[in-house]
Amino acid sequence: MLLRQLFAESPADRWHLSFQSFQTALSRSAAKRFGESSPTAEKIQEYFANLHTKDLALACACADGLENAWNEFVSEYRSYLRASAAAILRRPVSDPAAIDLADSLFADLYGLSGGKAGGRSLFRYFHGRSSLKTWLRAVLSQRHIDAIRAGKKFDSLDDGADGEEARRVPQLSTVEIPADPQRAVYLRKFREALSVALASLDARDRERLRLYYAEDRTLAEIGRELGEHESSVSRNLERVRGELRATVEGLLRAGTTAVNGGVATQGGAGMRGMDDAQIALCVQYAAEDADIDLDKLFESRKTKKSPGPDRILEP
Repeated sequence: MLLRQLFAESPADRWHLSFQSFQTALSRSAAKRFGESSPTAEKIQEYFANLHTKDLALACACADGLENAWNEFVSEYRSYLRASAAAILRRPVSDPAAIDLADSLFADLYGLSGGKAGGRSLFRYFHGRSSLKTWLRAVLSQRHIDAIRAGKKFDSLDDGADGEEARRVPQLSTVEIPADPQRAVYLRKFREALSVALASLDARDRERLRLYYAEDRTLAEIGRELGEHESSVSRNLERVRGELRATVEGLLRAGTTAVNGGVATQGGAGMRGMDDAQIALCVQYAAEDADIDLDKLFESRKTKKSPGPDRILEP
C-alpha cells in the first residue's frame, strides 16, 4: 500500500515509469540500507517514507532511458551541474573546464558505455537517501579527485620513483576539493532565509517540525502528541517541507533576508537575489554544513542531533 502511495505521489506517470521499475529501485535502496539485517516492516516503511522518492523516480526513469524523464533532467539539472563543477574547480560557470567536468557526466548517467541507453547508467547507484542534487555533486567531486589522482600518478611515472622530483609530488591524502569562496555568504543567506521562513509558519506546523527534527520523534509518537493518524503526520510534514522550501527559495531569489533576527529587508550590499543555480548551491551547502543547528532555529529546550536541513528542504 505504501509503495503504491509513494508511486502515485511521484511524477512517475509524467515520464511513463512503470511501477515495477519503481518497486525494484525501492527494493535496491532498502537492500543497500539494511544489508544482511532483518528490519521490521515498520522500520522499512519508515525508511521508505523518508526517502527522496520523487528524485528516485526521476533517476529510475532516466536509467530506463525514458525520453520525457531525460528531457526534464537535462532542463532542470544541467545548470546546477555546471555551477557545482565551477564551485569545485573554483572557476567561473562559463569556464570550459567547468563545463567539460559537468557535461562529461551525462554519458555515464545515460549508460552509453553499456551500448544501450540505461544499460549501465550511473543512476542505478542512486538510492534516494539523499537528494539527487547532493548525490550528483558528490559524483562530480569524486570525478575531480580521480582526475587529480590520475595526474599525480602520471607525474610520478614521468619523474621517476626515486628522484627528487618524485618527492615533490604531493601525497594523495593531501588532495582536497577546493572550497567555493562564496560558500560562507551562501550559508549566511540560507540561515537568515530559513529563520524568516520558520517564523512565518503557524504554531502547529512549527510544532510538527520541532518534534520530528529537533526532538527526533517518530511519526507514530508525533501522531499521539498531536492527535493525528501517522499517515496524516507524514502528509503534513511533506506539505510543510514544501511550503518551507518554497518560502526559503523565494526569499533567496528576491534577495530578502532577515537582519539580526528582525524584520526582513530587501536590497543593500550583498543582498541581491540569486538565480536558480545559485539557490541550488545555497541549499546544497546548507545540507552539508554541520554548524546549522535546528535546535536553535526551533528554540527547542532539548539538545539532540540535528539531521541536517536537507531533510527539511528536499523532501
